[in-house]
Order: sequence, then structure tokens, then C-alpha cells
Amino acid sequence: MLQPAYQADVVVVGAGVAGLSAAHRLISAGVTTAVLEAAPCVGGRMSTEKVDGFRLDRIGQLLSTAYPELALAPALAALALRSFAPGVLLHSDGRHHHAGAQPGAGGARGALHAVRALASAPRPSGLPRSAGLPRPRTGTPRPAAPHGGAGAPGPVPAPKARPGAPLGTAVDQARLGGALTRLATTPVERLLRRPELPAGQALAARGLPAGTIDGFLRPLLAALLCDPELSTSSRCADLALRAFAAGRLCVPEGGADALPELLARTLPPGTVHTGVRVTSVATDTVTTAEHGEFRCRAVLVATDGVTAAELLPGLRVPDFHPVTVVHHTTDEPPATGGSLLLDADRGGPVAHTAVVSEVDPSRAPAGRALVSSTVLGPPPADVDTAVRIHLARLYGVPTGRWETLAVHHTPRAVPAMRPPHDLRRPVRLLAGLYVCGDHRDTSTVQGALHSAHRAARAILTDLGAAGSLHRADPARTTARAA
Repeated sequence: MLQPAYQADVVVVGAGVAGLSAAHRLISAGVTTAVLEAAPCVGGRMSTEKVDGFRLDRIGQLLSTAYPELALAPALAALALRSFAPGVLLHSDGRHHHAGAQPGAGGARGALHAVRALASAPRPSGLPRSAGLPRPRTGTPRPAAPHGGAGAPGPVPAPKARPGAPLGTAVDQARLGGALTRLATTPVERLLRRPELPAGQALAARGLPAGTIDGFLRPLLAALLCDPELSTSSRCADLALRAFAAGRLCVPEGGADALPELLARTLPPGTVHTGVRVTSVATDTVTTAEHGEFRCRAVLVATDGVTAAELLPGLRVPDFHPVTVVHHTTDEPPATGGSLLLDADRGGPVAHTAVVSEVDPSRAPAGRALVSSTVLGPPPADVDTAVRIHLARLYGVPTGRWETLAVHHTPRAVPAMRPPHDLRRPVRLLAGLYVCGDHRDTSTVQGALHSAHRAARAILTDLGAAGSLHRADPARTTARAA
């Protein structure tokens, strides 16, 4: 029999969330698609290591329930998201403070309502009026029972609830709540027309007290952007704050790899081919190291930025933010009520940490707790020791007997988005050759998914199948990067 003119309409190079999502949209429109992945499994940087019943994310980027693409992608309808407690938990001057939202109210409107109620509520005799936002779920964290052990630090004073700092007075918090409320309802297009500066510089021009900026917004944005210096474009920072204000921080149930594995599992059998290393691409051919050539009508490169530039000479290679995640386990976990804990004082290497098993119990075996901590930027020489010392202060419990499960250092974890940053980098390089990934939009899961959405539409338009996409995807393209 004669060989076919091509083996698939489209070959997608890379089985991360962008490539898999694009494959879903193409196949839904009736376009035959093959996905080639060099690694032995799908997911790319959204990977999870399994160790003795624990599920340990390598990067652990935070997601938001307000990401539009999570709702627009039909293949992700079955994705289970586990939300942190509303807002965040701040550690400052040896104490904990809740900030960001009122339990049950959700989002920035809840924060504003909480501040107004707090400012007008009577206080019990002899107690100061708290300027902090109401505490979600369980209240002030309490330390675990003291325990010793070789090399264990001595007793650590438990963080105590403290009114005021770092959030300022009730009036300061009302201004913060109002700013978040406005941000949550501001159209994305208007945010993208704002003057662009490095995020750290732009914060000073927002009319908020310096204490609120340094004690809350800086550590929050560092966690959301994986950028401790806040060199990110202020427009990207506004989009990150908008998602925080409009939704809840969350993680996929079972680990970060649950998202790409769900996408891969719901594709037709035989679509994804792992262990296939692509060496070159053209508009109608993909050449692999082990399996020869794949002939096609179009090629979509959906790899990380460095690999994409190797396959597509002339493509800009972004800078990256390094991320180190340290996972510990203990049978006496600190109680945080499922909150994300940020260090407002920046007194150690840990930018944010959480008892992740409180948020997602499937990540740890019964009777054990999983504490995952993120270090942004270059890690210290003895990162585990430095992290343990810092965690003892943050949680107010001894950590010497905590067991280290893994230390994952990823030098190219998150593409940098320094100004000027184009949030809509071209996905169509020429007819037949396309590119997508978090280096084309914002360097978040939302950005990766949205770039895939844009690339799929460009391919279908060039192949004359755009009408099929409208029938298969009634939600159409209404998402914006966040």
C-alpha cells in the first residue's frame, strides 16, 4: 500500500500542560494529532515524586480557582482542586496574622467586609481592638508537643496572635480591602493598559501604606510570581493579585502532576508518545532521534523556553527564576488551619510554607503530615539546615526531628517576566509552525493553558477547521492570562 502523505494533521512537541491542552482542542475540532514527549512521562515541570506514600511536587506553583482556563478547558472538568484557607497567614515579629479574606465570604469583597465589621465591632473589656483580619478555620496556630533528639533545636516560642502589624490599622486594612476589591473587578484589558514598571517599584505608587506593602503585598507577590526581587512586570503582578483577590489559592488533589495526567488520560489512546526525542522541526516534518520522521501538516512546539529556542532558532530565550522546594514530614504537625504561611519579615530562606497534608490529605499517608516549603532564588549552601531553623521560627515548634523527604532544586523553574513583557507573544511563527507555553503568555499554569488555546485557534484557522472548534468548544476563547 502507498504510504500516507502525512501521519497526522498536527504533531505537538512536548507533553506538558500546554501541549496536552492544545492537543485536546485540536482533536475536539476533528484534527488528527500526535504528541511527542522526550521524557518517560507527561507533565514537564508539573511533576510529582512519590516516596513512601507521600506526593512531593518538584516546583509546587500555586494555582488560583479564578484561573479562567481551568474552567474553559472541558478536559479539566474532572480536576479536583484543594483550596488553602481564605487569604494567607503572615509571620511577623514572632506572631501570626491572617490577611486577605473572611472565611465563607471569599475573595477581596470578603476582606473588605471583614475589615469594616472589625473596625466597628465592640471588643471585650480589657482586650485591645484587633486590627488584623478575622482568622480562617481554626484560629491561631499552636505548637506541637515539644520533642528533643540529637541536634534538635531547643524549645521555640509559639507565634502569638498580634493586632495590627504588619497589616496596619483598621483604616489601612480597609484601604487594602478596597484596593483588592477594585482589582478583582477591573477588566483585564484595563490592567494591561496601565504603565509598566518593575512590580516592586509600582507598589509604592498604589496609595497604600508602606507597612501594608512590605508586610503583605511584597511577600504575597513573591510567592505568586516566584520572584523574591519583584522584578516582574507590574502588569503581570496586577494579574496575579487579581486572581488572588477573585479566587482562592489552591493545589491539584494528589499532586501537581494530576493536571497533566488528567489531560493525557482523556486523550484518545495512542495520541501521546513518550520517550521520543525530537531533534528538528519544519512546517511539515518532525525529525526524532530514535523513530525517524513524522510527516504532518503543521507542527506545534510546546516545550519549555530553552528547548523551544533550540528547535526554533531565533526564538527569544527567557531568563528564569530558580525555585527550591524542601519537603518534611512529622507526626506532630503545627496547626495552621490549612493556611499558606508567608514570612513578612523575610528573616530566612523560606518564602512560603504550608502543612500541605492539611489542604490535601491524599499527599501523605495516614498519621503523617507533609510540610512543603519553598525557597526562591539561589538556595543557601546547607539548604535543609537553614530551612529547618527558619521553619522553627515560622511555626513556633522544634523541627530537629522532622524527617527530610526530598529537596528539589529547579534552576529553570519559572520564566521571568521583566518589563517590558509581552503577554501575548506570537504563537504563529509562519504557516505550519507554531509555539506555545508559559513563556508566551504569563509564566503560570493559566498562561500555559491560554497560550495553548491561542495556538490551537491559529492552527485551526490555517487548516480551515476553525468552525469545528466553535462547535466543539462553546465556551470559545474568553480567557485571559492571570
